[in-house]
Amino acid sequence: MALRSGVYIVPTHRWYIERTVWLIAGIVLLVSTALAVLVHPLWVLLVIATGLASITVALTGFCIVGNVLRLFGFTPMLGAAAQTRWNLYFMQTDRWYLERRIYLAVGINISVASVLSLVHSAWWLTFTGFVGAAMGWFAATGYCIMANGLYWLGAEPRLAPEPKTAAADPLHSREHART
Repeated sequence: MALRSGVYIVPTHRWYIERTVWLIAGIVLLVSTALAVLVHPLWVLLVIATGLASITVALTGFCIVGNVLRLFGFTPMLGAAAQTRWNLYFMQTDRWYLERRIYLAVGINISVASVLSLVHSAWWLTFTGFVGAAMGWFAATGYCIMANGLYWLGAEPRLAPEPKTAAADPLHSREHART
């Protein structure tokens, strides 16, 4: 992986499966973290379930929420090209691209933090709450702190922003260069 500069922002022009999954997971993390803090510590098991689901998506490509969203008419941007028997959604798992690494890292991090909140200190829930907020922010704006860290370290993304055309970018168009 070669170091690079710039900012990595995923497309936000429509609500595709993966973007909607990030929003739903962020909401689940925020709600379950709040319930673990305010109601009962065992609500953290919902955070662990979300973490295990994220790890499962990274390793197998299968996503329960993604499949429900597909039933509601959402389309994927990282979906596997091969059709499955029942038209199920599977994320591409042909190589370890940036977005797939995010699923794995988030799953491991929130699962470990959740267990630590149960056996060590409830303060670990601040991390799961932060991750939930970051996932919601990622879905809303296309910007993710972890994704940019991986991008700067050289991880190759699959969800690249749409390239600007010369006509859409007057500062870099040929007409502007001539004047």
